[in-house]
Amino acid sequence: MSDPITLGILGLVVLVGLIAIRMPIAYAMILVGGIGTMLVNGPALVLSQMKTLAWGQFANYDLSVVPMFVLMGVLASKAGLSQALFRAAAAWLGHLRGGTAMAAIAACAGFGAVCGSSLATASTMGRVALPELRRYNYEPSLATGVLAAGGVLGILIPPSVVLIIYAIIVEANIVTMFAAALIPGLLAVFLFIVTTAIYVTIWPDSGPAHSGAQRREVIDATLGVLPVFAIFGLVLGGIYGGVFNPTPGASVGVFLVLIYGIARRTIGWVDGLDSLRSTAITSGMIYLILLGAELMKIFLSRIGLPQASAEWVLQSGLSPMTVMLVLLVVLIFLGCLMDSLSMILLVIPFFWPVLVDINGGLYQSAEGAGFGLSTEDLKVWFGILALIVVELGLITPPVGMNVFIISAIASDVPMRLIFRGVAPFFMAEMVRVAILLAFPALTLWLPALLSG
Repeated sequence: MSDPITLGILGLVVLVGLIAIRMPIAYAMILVGGIGTMLVNGPALVLSQMKTLAWGQFANYDLSVVPMFVLMGVLASKAGLSQALFRAAAAWLGHLRGGTAMAAIAACAGFGAVCGSSLATASTMGRVALPELRRYNYEPSLATGVLAAGGVLGILIPPSVVLIIYAIIVEANIVTMFAAALIPGLLAVFLFIVTTAIYVTIWPDSGPAHSGAQRREVIDATLGVLPVFAIFGLVLGGIYGGVFNPTPGASVGVFLVLIYGIARRTIGWVDGLDSLRSTAITSGMIYLILLGAELMKIFLSRIGLPQASAEWVLQSGLSPMTVMLVLLVVLIFLGCLMDSLSMILLVIPFFWPVLVDINGGLYQSAEGAGFGLSTEDLKVWFGILALIVVELGLITPPVGMNVFIISAIASDVPMRLIFRGVAPFFMAEMVRVAILLAFPALTLWLPALLSG
């Protein structure tokens, strides 16, 4: 192993160590990437790059969609969309055994579609749905577990900030990625509801049925959620239909959510200013992580670590699917140590060249060659799989950020009970990954339909 490769591996070890001691991921990547590049090429190169690196990163028009979707999510939290979604879902499903938990899953999916953030989805829906789950005497592990797991739906059901960042990294079309995420996202909702049904069938007392809503209540709740579906349909329908690009689409979403909140008198001047402040803080954090990830990418590229990894994999004789499985397992493990956005920014530039080389870079017509996919299809398929397993880190010990969020809301429920409640949904996610691995068409069909 040559010295540059040793230095690169050491840099990754130091990076993980800094993250483990709770140094902010952006600062850790800037520190390791900057010092590593200095050791390889001297300080003059780093200083020269820093003159234009930030501008080159942040002036990318595609990135302007990030603060817009972040603002849309913040406004959605303040506008009461989560309450409307949960009320409607509970009205339709609450009379079933485990129905209120199923309603929480459906509401998480709906709110995640507007919000685009898993942590925000878990936090918001936890405050909305947990009191209702407790009111109907749901077992604490199921009540908290379903909300922690439901939060992971926020990253994949479009629009999703992390999905946008992935598309920018691998130079994929954002609209294509949104389309590819839709069926896998709906599959997750279906599997979570089925998992809940199985859970309450095995342990009937964990999710007791209760009297259903009156017809008037069902009608009122359904009418109350129609604006949410209208916002979602106009934004995504406009993007998919080519009426506008993602950035204008996000702006339309912000406008519609703002009008909704003003009409319901849930958003005032103070809320608007707070939303802008929260958006600025979150967007600044994302951009700083982007800068750190770019410095790490420069460092690793200059020492040739991604290329060496790809060469090692090619010479190992492992099948393409085996390599894919190994990469997904590594992503699950790393998801226990860092947040999804940081991991996508750090790991995807490292993993993606390996998959391209295995696939041959271009479509392979020979039987058994590569994955049998074009590079464009591969980046879409891998992106969806990567985002799913990255989010599993949010409900996986020892970190499990979604679990910590729900634990803070349900402070009387021990952490072990929340993790126990999450376990069935983790297995459901494993089933989803297996299905998408076995049938890439589930991911690729809708993008092909829209492009055709």
